[in-house]
Amino acid sequence: MPSVDSMIVEVQSFLALYGLRVLAALAIFIIGRMVAKSIRKMLKAAMDRSHIDPTLSGFFTSVVYFGILTFVIIAALGKLGVQTTSFIAILGAAGLAVGLALQGSLSNFAAGVLMIIFRHFRVGDYIEGGGTAGTVRDIGIFTTELTTPDNKKVIVPNAKLTGDNIVNYSATGTRRVDMVFGVSYGDDIDKVKGVIAEVLNGESRILEEPKPLIALSSLGDSSVNFFVRPWVKSGDYWPVLFDLNEKMKKRFDAEGISIPFPQQDVYLHKIER
Repeated sequence: MPSVDSMIVEVQSFLALYGLRVLAALAIFIIGRMVAKSIRKMLKAAMDRSHIDPTLSGFFTSVVYFGILTFVIIAALGKLGVQTTSFIAILGAAGLAVGLALQGSLSNFAAGVLMIIFRHFRVGDYIEGGGTAGTVRDIGIFTTELTTPDNKKVIVPNAKLTGDNIVNYSATGTRRVDMVFGVSYGDDIDKVKGVIAEVLNGESRILEEPKPLIALSSLGDSSVNFFVRPWVKSGDYWPVLFDLNEKMKKRFDAEGISIPFPQQDVYLHKIER
């Protein structure tokens, strides 16, 4: 049986050997964590001053913080005598396995980062992409949230958006309203163009520049067709389109201008036997 004095000596030797290691490991972890927080804070402030998207800046600073913290933990474990080489190999293998299992999510993540960096569109823009169209409500790391004109919420994977054409209707701030009006061959062309011009001049939401286009586009089978193409602000596109269609119909009726429509004449022949 070992004596009490020998046990005390062994405990003192153990504490002398490992106590300093534990203290050093704790010091490395605490100081390293403080340094990681300070770096994350400085990066966040610098990115905010550069007006970088908050989603991207928050994600990037978090990645930097946890990356530094991982190295700090490995250094602390090494100070305790843990073989960090095998630990790093295990982390690498686990990361590879997770990466292979989450290929789709990683592609969405990469697409989200690219969209935030290159700013193909912003929150509030009306876009068409990924097989749907709507107003952008949120741009996330993995998905983008759209609201359709009939108020449906659509979640689109970022990889699907970047993998196809993206049409941004709000990017330039103005849009051209494309309309076609057909009149009969018996109507006076100059009168029709004058009436269309008067209706356009009475619409205050139409922009003066570029000037609206009124042109005879084609001579159809049963109508003379006019292209009418005014420019408006993007937010006024649908209201102006609907209002102009109504105003044109009412004004044509008032001016006696006829709008042809498909019709078929049926002749019955009586055959006597």
